[in-house]
Amino acid sequence: MEDKEVVIKGLDIPFLDLVVFLVKLALASIPAIFILSVVFWAIGALFGAAMFQPIL
Repeated sequence: MEDKEVVIKGLDIPFLDLVVFLVKLALASIPAIFILSVVFWAIGALFGAAMFQPIL
């Protein structure tokens, strides 16, 4: 079977559709940032507790 090459020379997206997509993307990033911050906080708390134990 022959390999066929595809070249995209242009992409025509209407401006309003692009604006709507980018607004949805921005709104979807808000909960994602919150979830990632909670995950990174938990990982940092675990490593912090393991690395910096009080000396008795």
